[in-house]
Amino acid sequence: MIDSPTSVVSDAPSSSESGPPARLPVRAGLGRFLVLGTVFVCAACGLVYELELVALASYLAGDSVTQASVVLSVMVFAMGVGSLLAKRLRCRAAVGFGAVEAVLALVGGCSAMALYACFAWGGHSRSPLVGFSFAIGVLIGAEVPLLMTLIQRVRRQDAGGAVADLFAADYVGALVGGLAFPFLLLPAFGQLTGALVTGAVNAVAGGALVLWLFRRDLSVRARWTLIVANGLVLAALAAGAVLTPSFERAARHAVYGPGVRVALRTGEQEIVLVGGGTSGRPLSLFLNGRLRVSGRDEVRYHEALIHPAMAAGPHARVLVLGGGDGLAVREIVRYAGVRSVTVVERDAEVVRLARRDPGLSALNGGAYRDPRVRAVTADAFDWLRRSMAYDVVVCDLPAPELTPSTKYYSQEFYGLAERVLAPGGRLVAHAGPLRPDPRAFWTVDATMRSVGLRTTAYVIGAPRPGRGSPHDWGFVLAARSPVALRLAPHRPRPRSLTEEGLRAARRTAERAREGGLPPSTLMRPRYGE
Repeated sequence: MIDSPTSVVSDAPSSSESGPPARLPVRAGLGRFLVLGTVFVCAACGLVYELELVALASYLAGDSVTQASVVLSVMVFAMGVGSLLAKRLRCRAAVGFGAVEAVLALVGGCSAMALYACFAWGGHSRSPLVGFSFAIGVLIGAEVPLLMTLIQRVRRQDAGGAVADLFAADYVGALVGGLAFPFLLLPAFGQLTGALVTGAVNAVAGGALVLWLFRRDLSVRARWTLIVANGLVLAALAAGAVLTPSFERAARHAVYGPGVRVALRTGEQEIVLVGGGTSGRPLSLFLNGRLRVSGRDEVRYHEALIHPAMAAGPHARVLVLGGGDGLAVREIVRYAGVRSVTVVERDAEVVRLARRDPGLSALNGGAYRDPRVRAVTADAFDWLRRSMAYDVVVCDLPAPELTPSTKYYSQEFYGLAERVLAPGGRLVAHAGPLRPDPRAFWTVDATMRSVGLRTTAYVIGAPRPGRGSPHDWGFVLAARSPVALRLAPHRPRPRSLTEEGLRAARRTAERAREGGLPPSTLMRPRYGE
């Protein structure tokens, strides 16, 4: 993919620099069309490589804004480096372009698998991400002066006209690649196989152009070298595609340990269930590689999330935003005064597993079999725009430090939530861990207060902090008037939570209070500052 017209024009060869006209097996007009077609395909593949790296890095490390910034900035810089380095190859543009495309197909096609391997077995992904972004950027940048040389050898034209044609093919190809990635490659092949397929397309397009259209420019040795190189690249990519299922199983074993029962990728995320059922191990639910439910500790989390909000007033109508695993619902339906529970979950597959998976449905006590419970597939933000009044609104959503989740902790979101509260209604939110950085937690509190809610914060310690799990869970209970932090005087009684424990949880939060924080908004998210 081409970076900037200025750099292309400055690198465009003059008639004397481009060499004699190419001896083509077709008319010059058709040859020029084939070169532009190759530009189109290479641009599509280049953009897919970029999007693959951004998507996989966001999944592995979170914070999609940072990952996209790293990939794109490094890659654009590397494209300039590659364009300068390719000047030395213009005297043998056909061979150079064939070699660049073969290496790009191999590096780009294998990049997702290699990055995932670094994360699974090495425990890190940032350095490999920068390395692959730079390498792919250099190779994409090297295409530009070589393609300019080749297109001028097919039919000489002024530099401005050549640049215009090259840009048109490049940008249309980028459009097709950008749309193919989310709507074709990911649904049909997944991230790893999708990258391998893209590499194969890249190798075939680049190899075919050089080995057929410009074959008379190649020596016998160069021709056979490119044939063998492209054959090896395609064989490596095909082997990678065949081995992808085994590789994914081994990588999941390295990341999640033994006992993975369910591993699937939906249109929203990757879902992995470990243990549970008849395995004898406590169930763990991972979403996009992050531990969301631990069968050892989840009762403590969900009782702290639900019972103070339910005990503080009427609770006939309850809205749960997120929480598709059914564990929050399990605690809600224990209250006899509940008439209806609406669960708004963005990923329908989470709800399906909560209904049908033996381990997860046993953990949630078959909550979805209760006739009072209704699950809808929708975005929580959109749902609040058209909701009616609820006595209790429960926000069981990913922690706000993840960029895609910050909108659910914004002033606009809590403004919508405040509007759907019935008289005497309460809002409770999981506000992320208090430690090690309390700033994000207290920003949630400040954001709720900014829409006119009165808040009470409390923090429950996680009994077994470990890989992927927090040291504590922070919550904020809010209402239009001051709300008491207490438990119901009669049944149901929590198994892990006591009145004294709640008072201690509030004191823990207040000791770490940070005041004067500005609210987080959609246009100015404050989390992660």
